[in-house]
This record gives sequence, C-alpha cells and structure tokens, in this order.
Amino acid sequence: MKEVDVVIIGGGPAGLSAGLILGRARKKTLIIDEGQPRNAVTREAHAFLTRDGISPHEFRNIAKEQLRTYPSVSHLEDTVELIVGEDGQFLLETASAVKIAARKLLFAIGMKDRDLGIPGLAEVYGKSAFVCPYCDGWELRDQQLVVINRGATLMHFVPLLSGWSKQLVVCTNGPDELSEAEREELRAHNIPVFNTPIHSIQSNEGMVNHVKLEDGTEIPCTGIFFKSELVIGSELPVALGCRISDTGIIEVDEFGKTSVPGVYAAGDATTHLHQSIVAAASGAVSAAAINGELNREEWQKSNV
Repeated sequence: MKEVDVVIIGGGPAGLSAGLILGRARKKTLIIDEGQPRNAVTREAHAFLTRDGISPHEFRNIAKEQLRTYPSVSHLEDTVELIVGEDGQFLLETASAVKIAARKLLFAIGMKDRDLGIPGLAEVYGKSAFVCPYCDGWELRDQQLVVINRGATLMHFVPLLSGWSKQLVVCTNGPDELSEAEREELRAHNIPVFNTPIHSIQSNEGMVNHVKLEDGTEIPCTGIFFKSELVIGSELPVALGCRISDTGIIEVDEFGKTSVPGVYAAGDATTHLHQSIVAAASGAVSAAAINGELNREEWQKSNV
C-alpha cells in the first residue's frame, strides 16, 4: 500500500497548484487524475497572467514538468472509486486496484457538463460556443452572438456580455421565464428574444454560422454563449459526507475546509466563478491550509 501525506483528486489548475505548494512544503503528495478535463474541448485558455492563450494541454504539461522538481510529489492517472476512514487515516482504492493511505484529502474534481440535448452544440463547444465571457469574450468582441439562456440568469448574463458585444440575440430554447418588465428591458436594448425550441446549431469545422429553430427560423451568428448545466466531477465528496450547497457545489470555508475533518476542496467544484486562475489560487490556499494542519499535528506529537 502506498502511504502519503496528502492525496489530491484532480489534476487541473487547482490540483496542480496545490501539488506545487505541498511539494515545496516537503509533503508526500499524490495527484490522482483520470485525464479527462472539462476544458479539453477548448483550444486556448485565457485570463491567466503569463499564460494567456495557452492550450489547456500545454498548461498541464508545463505544470507537471515544474512539479518534477519536487521529489515528494507524484502522479497517478487513475480514478478513485472508494474512500473510507477519517482524518489522519484515509484509505483509498482506485479503478486499477491501487490502494493508498493518506492523512489528508483535497478534492480538485472540477465540474462536468450535462448534455443540453441541442444538436450541433458539442461540435462548436470550445471553438465558437463558450460559457464564460471573461475567458472567451475578447475573441468574440463586437461579433453577432446568440445567447442561449433564460430566466434570472439570463438577466444577469446579458448585461455582462454586452460589454463585449452589443450584437446579441437571445434564444431561450423554450419558455423564457421572464417577467414582462424584463422582456421590456431587453426590448429597450434592441435585443430580440426567441422562445421557440432550438432545432440545431449549424457550423463548419467548429465555427458556428447560424442557429436553427424548430419553426424554421435561422439566426445568423459567429459565436454563442450558453448557460451550461453542471454537476460536480465526482460523487466521492457526497459519499464521504461533505455538505453540498443548494446550488450544487461543495461547501468550504475560506481555506477550502469541507464539513468533514481532514477533507479539503478547491477549484470549480467550490465556486460558480470558473476560471483557471481562480482555481489555481484556490488550490494554493487549500494546500497551504493542509500543510499548516499537518505541521501543527507533527508539532503537537513532539510535545507528548
């Protein structure tokens, strides 16, 4: 059985950043990642200082190369299937039957997209259809954009997106869930709203050219921003007893502590602000908290 101080489950920006902090703190750390990141569909990652425009694949490769400086950090491409035990004595087993003992756990599991059932969306996702204007709005600035969203989140998202383009058309893909005052607000800003369900998204090599509705209406556009439906990347935190918020993310304090002693979480699974740089910062904060906890425990043992 492999014994470590910390197991990090997830090898995205949060998990890799945490690994860097723990490696520099001389903690024996194992990063377990299944190698299927959500941003694999994206050609470029943006808004990460010094790495703006880098491909997610290259970002991970650079991070892993830098982590090789620290011999206490290792990687395992696998999936954790079972976790039992308690703070200081967690036991994990992976899909390939690897058994690990760890004193602390850090979930950096991210989020997963649910299929929205819109034909053609998968072909453009990460190429000309996106979810975050901070990540991809610059590349689609001043272009003709379709916004697929509805209700209260639509009325938050459209004013935000208008900072990148005023050429917006809303497709709610069914009932808009808006009040008449909200509809009037959109009309006042010359933003058309189509409630007819979407038939398909038409594109060429990942670049959208129009959205087709079920009534035959075709809405030309060169980009799409849509509201994704997300679930946390693993059920393991729930199985361990970590509290999940009403909005579907892991509840943590400012240091990434979950409701379960010895278990931390960082990155997209703990926030609705899904940016690589935010996830990396979150991972660093959680790792520092874990290191502090481990050091205090060792300090107290030496006083006995």
